[in-house]
Amino acid sequence: MAPSIAIPSAAPPQRKGEEALRRRNEELERELKRSLEREERMKEELMRTLQRLRVAEEGEERLCCQLGELEAEAVDQAREYRSQIAELMEQLSGVKKLLQLNSSFSSTISQ
Repeated sequence: MAPSIAIPSAAPPQRKGEEALRRRNEELERELKRSLEREERMKEELMRTLQRLRVAEEGEERLCCQLGELEAEAVDQAREYRSQIAELMEQLSGVKKLLQLNSSFSSTISQ
């Protein structure tokens, strides 16, 4: 039999598989790292959004409180103005009666 010559390959098939798995593992680790970074950014954005929401809710509560106070003040002013109008109407009515009495008294004297 003739002697056989063994030619070593660049990498045995098992090593090629290991190398492919190592590259895939590194790729998955990089992807996981990017995913975790994205998740952290999203958490931070969510926290900022929640803080803005809290501020907006507090502002809304303050505005509602102020609006209630203004409505109560407006009702008080309307009652006061109505009372003043009623008083002025009474005064006008009294003056009108006096003018009518004065007019009838003047017409009685001139006769």
